Amino acid sequence: MSKVAVIGAGAAGLMAAYAAAANGNDVTVFEKNEKSGKKIYITGKGRCNVTHDCTPSEFLSNVVNNGKFLTGAIYNFSPQDCVEFFENGGTRLKSERGARYFPASDKASDITKCLENYCKNAGVCFKFNENVLNIANLHSTMRDIITNKDSYSFEHVIICTGGLSYPATGSTGDGYTFAKSAGHKIVFLRPALCGLNLKGNFYKDLQGLSLKNVELSIDCNGKLIGKLFGEMLFTHFGASGPIILSASSLINGFDLSKVKLSLDLKPALTGEQLDKRLLRDFDEYKNKSVSNCLKELLPSALIPEILKRSGIAAEKQTNSVTKAERLRLLTSIKNFDMLVASLRDFSEAIVTAGGVDVKEVNPKTMESKLVKGLYFCGEVLDVDAFTGGFNLQIAFSTGYAAGNSIKN
Repeated sequence: MSKVAVIGAGAAGLMAAYAAAANGNDVTVFEKNEKSGKKIYITGKGRCNVTHDCTPSEFLSNVVNNGKFLTGAIYNFSPQDCVEFFENGGTRLKSERGARYFPASDKASDITKCLENYCKNAGVCFKFNENVLNIANLHSTMRDIITNKDSYSFEHVIICTGGLSYPATGSTGDGYTFAKSAGHKIVFLRPALCGLNLKGNFYKDLQGLSLKNVELSIDCNGKLIGKLFGEMLFTHFGASGPIILSASSLINGFDLSKVKLSLDLKPALTGEQLDKRLLRDFDEYKNKSVSNCLKELLPSALIPEILKRSGIAAEKQTNSVTKAERLRLLTSIKNFDMLVASLRDFSEAIVTAGGVDVKEVNPKTMESKLVKGLYFCGEVLDVDAFTGGFNLQIAFSTGYAAGNSIKN
């Protein structure tokens, strides 16, 4: 029986603790908060998007950084394995629109309780309100865990401390400090799955406007780096919503001054089809203003900005719009350009991009290649994915890989 310490009682930590204890090891979990799973409680707006209904290969296509590193872990504990794990533990799940799995109860707390029950039944010991300050004697066979209350010795230490996102839940970067002390490289940390501060002030008049079924093209220095389809929201600082969150993960490693976002407000129509629609509407409303004519095509709040970008006065009669003006209008609708000022802060980011360099971690076991018996799981690693349950699945899969690799 090996003595195993797990630092952090989040999604990755609870799974790692259970998997290690199920192998017959003596496992202790250290958690600085008063309870486990504080970040789980706020995921999915309190409902917890547990995982995604997809194959491992489909899953990996939704990983933004270091999907190849995760291949073994995702195949060994797949989204389907995750669903079976929770349902076998008495927590029924349901698949919703977009193939996202949630607890049938719509309560994130049920996911945490299920993980806790697995751990307790396997004999895991929990130490809450106990903050790990240091890991000493890293290169010996027994490591000393120094906390604000005591010191302990363990043969294996699994670091599952999360990243920097939502620091109020306890994710304050402790794991990066531990990793550095062990000689590990930390890849540049940046917010991911967050809103975007936009340049200019046009968005202030659009605050609260939600757009559905739009296509966002992302360009950096003249090169297309991604296209996203779905929903977005204009806010007091710029933009947010599903496709904007995903865009933030695609651009957070680039020079934002060279990034351009372009919205196609009518992606279901080709340029030619949209031009015919405009001609038809112009003919039908030829004695009305252009502003009134566009109300069936665009949200009212967006029309003044579209006309401004097109160089057309809002009160201009439709029958006096020139061909050149109509084509500029078409371009503004199909290419509503936006420039990024900055990413929103870590306090608003769903996950952290960057972290412990995966080149220095064994992808099968999550064990450090530099220090035997030291493991890293979940968000502390330089891995992140889009929204949809992918990041929680990464936590579960990497936690399972680490805990399961420690044999009694």
